[in-house]
Amino acid sequence: MITVLRNGMVTISAIKADIGGYPGHHSVHPELIKTAEKKLLKAKKDKTLIDFRVLACGDDLQLIMTHKKGVDSKKIHKLAWDTFIAGTAVAKKMKLYGAGQDLLADAFSSNIRGMGPGIAEMEIKERKSEPIVIFMADKTESGAWNFPLYKVFADPFNTAGLVVSPKVSKGYNFEIFDLHKKKKVIMDAPKEIYSILALIGASERYVVKRIFSKEGEIGAVTSTESLHEISGGKYIGKDDPVMIVRAQGAFPALGEVIEPFAFPFLVKGWMRGSHHGPFMPTSFAQSTPSRFDGPPRVIAAGFQLANGKLIGPVDLFDDPSYDRARQKSNIVADYLRMHGPFEPARLGLDEMEYTTLPDVLNKLKKRFKSI
Repeated sequence: MITVLRNGMVTISAIKADIGGYPGHHSVHPELIKTAEKKLLKAKKDKTLIDFRVLACGDDLQLIMTHKKGVDSKKIHKLAWDTFIAGTAVAKKMKLYGAGQDLLADAFSSNIRGMGPGIAEMEIKERKSEPIVIFMADKTESGAWNFPLYKVFADPFNTAGLVVSPKVSKGYNFEIFDLHKKKKVIMDAPKEIYSILALIGASERYVVKRIFSKEGEIGAVTSTESLHEISGGKYIGKDDPVMIVRAQGAFPALGEVIEPFAFPFLVKGWMRGSHHGPFMPTSFAQSTPSRFDGPPRVIAAGFQLANGKLIGPVDLFDDPSYDRARQKSNIVADYLRMHGPFEPARLGLDEMEYTTLPDVLNKLKKRFKSI
């Protein structure tokens, strides 16, 4: 049956959570994927969803859903929450590691935001052809998307369309969140490129939330949930973010959207969320971090939308042209691991406050003497 979208509008929701690793922080058990698919299939049959896919990146379960209920829909968020709860029950039976660790509330209220899972959503009017890419990451933080988003939407050395395409060369507006002060600002690229870089280069504090065309059409959205803040300062892991990017037409081409990941730039996270590591682009099958619980992974699922239906996914990094990025990631990982517990392989003290380090310092407090 063909779904007819009212006014051509559709919402894409990508919601993820770590509800149990197998083994340790390595991967998602197939039973969790089956449980999620069963819940979402029921929602599709009762018309809550138009379509869905369940994927995994590392130990994070990824729910990709399309529907007609808009961003921040209570019904959709409740569906995701209930799906994660059902999966957690299965994880606990199998004694999977960290079962339900990203579910930080006792019960669902009105919105899943602030309850642990990561969320990226956009409501769009489908174009004649609507290619999208959903990026999923493991063992890193939400600021990991800053570098590739800048490259895709503001760097002509990455995106040829900024030079040769009349539509793309108009530039884009960046919506940037200040995670510390809970504020946001919208900045113009290319007009304010240097100021944009001054902010988003500090990815622990400033993150790109959304990007719009100059006509106000959304082109990208990221998840920005910070788990250590949600949990009252308790360290429970990095945020393993998701991102949705539209391609072609008024936006960069598909190849331009995934090109930044040919360079395995450094991100924060890796082992115990306390180290810098190379962001390795991998196939779906290779998104299971093993070495030192890493290095951090990113996968890219390509879809065509057709009246809300998800045509795909295509495993975009399952491509030999990314082999050199993976090879370089291993070389960089070797170099960083040789540092052991020393900075800069390990994060700075200001970013270690959510680990066990404060406990170590507290035990030594009385032993410190004035110099």
